[in-house]
Amino acid sequence: MKRPTQKDVAHRAGVSRSTVSYVLNDQTELKIPISDETRQRVLKAIAELGYEPDARAQSLRLGHTNIVGVIIPAIQNPFFWQILSGISDGLEEAGYSLYLSHHPLDLQQEASTIRQLRRQPVDGFILLAAAKYLMPRLADYLRKAGRPVVEITASKAEFDHVFHSYNSGTYALMEHLLALGHRRIGFVYGVNREVQGFDRLLVYREVLEKAGLSENNRFEAHCGEELEDAYQAAYDLLNRPDRPTALLVINDMLAIAAMRAATDLGLTIPGDLSVASFDDIPFSSYTLPRLTTVSGKAKESGIDAVRLLLKRFAEPDLPQQVTTTGLELVVRESTGPSPKQVE
Repeated sequence: MKRPTQKDVAHRAGVSRSTVSYVLNDQTELKIPISDETRQRVLKAIAELGYEPDARAQSLRLGHTNIVGVIIPAIQNPFFWQILSGISDGLEEAGYSLYLSHHPLDLQQEASTIRQLRRQPVDGFILLAAAKYLMPRLADYLRKAGRPVVEITASKAEFDHVFHSYNSGTYALMEHLLALGHRRIGFVYGVNREVQGFDRLLVYREVLEKAGLSENNRFEAHCGEELEDAYQAAYDLLNRPDRPTALLVINDMLAIAAMRAATDLGLTIPGDLSVASFDDIPFSSYTLPRLTTVSGKAKESGIDAVRLLLKRFAEPDLPQQVTTTGLELVVRESTGPSPKQVE
């Protein structure tokens, strides 16, 4: 069925096409003498025909779309859902829509990502930094796009950004485990590329070195970012005769897999093994036992990113804006004193 046009509306209402346009755009400032009776007739014809304005054409006329492009490289981790929820809520409150671009962190997908973004008119972008680091041509496209960009990032950035680093949270978590008497602390490091978790890995190594435990590096298990990858890495680590008494895991989702591996090996948590991680996804409050974690305030980060973008829309010439996400160590039941019998 053919989509109705302004010409169809004009014919149904018995008015000119320009009159329909004036009614649609509410251009009272132009002093066009349109009676209330004519306006109601046009509105009735619009309802009867089911006419909807062409959003793309409107955006070209107005110079903005009220759409923000959000680029997220991975959505299997619920942590990203929380960030996206904050972004969505912030944009909706401000009267903006969201265009989501999701692609795996794969260089072969860069061209496809950039093509999609070029086809979709948006007023600005919110970018999770992992996409920028692992897809350099995408970063170059954003620099040249001429539209505001806000990053959620764990490192310095050229655009406005929400600084979201687990650096301080890793210090707090390591201090917590050391205070519980743990000296063999392993790390299940499940990432697509190592750079994604340097805010945690480098601090882990630094704290061990300062505590005279640098030999713990042998308990690092580098693996992929899927649940099975983390399960197998943790299983192998915990099946060693000199197994660690505590495990740090790169994120809560993979920590759940590591906890399953421990259970399958007959280990109790936290009696035989303490497990701690990062993100504080909703599931972490419902594992058995509940998971000790560093809360990344994901939803707040998304809301902060929207706030920075809206401010840039309003004041294009502002100096670079930076805001820092607060972190919180949430101690729950999955961490406890080191078991003496394996020390």
